[in-house]
Amino acid sequence: MSRRCDLLDTGPMSGHNVSHAKNRTNRRFNVNLCNVTLPSETLGQKYKMRISAATLRTVDFKGGLDGFLMGTKNHKLTDKAKKIKKQIVKAKADLEAANA
Repeated sequence: MSRRCDLLDTGPMSGHNVSHAKNRTNRRFNVNLCNVTLPSETLGQKYKMRISAATLRTVDFKGGLDGFLMGTKNHKLTDKAKKIKKQIVKAKADLEAANA
């Protein structure tokens, strides 16, 4: 399983370990991935995802999965997240059509 975030496709970065003598050796900065289940209020479903801790904080700040997906541009999202966002947009449109 790859070390990538399921929402924003954040992956590991590379850099250097730098010793006191300024010797540089290559290293890898892995993403802090968390296994979470995020509910969608609009769809009434729960989605199991493996997302980074930074993304999880952003999801909480934006008011949940629906608010996060609606406020994020499509080119930043993964294919899985785009499918969920498309379902949310369709469900909201159907709800508005039923109310009108």
